[in-house]
Amino acid sequence: MLSSNIRGVVNGFPLKIEAVKVIEKSVEMNTDFLKNMFEKIDWKAFVEASIAMGYTELPEEVDSSVLDSDEFLSRFHHALLELHLEEGVLVCPETGRRFPVSKGIPNMLLHEDEV
Repeated sequence: MLSSNIRGVVNGFPLKIEAVKVIEKSVEMNTDFLKNMFEKIDWKAFVEASIAMGYTELPEEVDSSVLDSDEFLSRFHHALLELHLEEGVLVCPETGRRFPVSKGIPNMLLHEDEV
């Protein structure tokens, strides 16, 4: 859901991920939460981000009927809540500006000339 806020950028979403280190953390699954989040997700961007972090088990296209599938919910849960970008870079799709991610925290601070 992060986007580039560089002055003048029109298309700052989705940031592209260049993963160096991805970690997995086990989280208890909450199907109600997943079903609520599903409607808020830009699916294409989410799938691209998941692939960039090495997870290829999500379908490219979906509709809300998949929310009745335990297998889909398990895969969605894993990609959404259990994969964490620990080290890498987020790249603005318009400018190519690279925002480093260190210890799971993205540094989205802008340079003076970008504000």
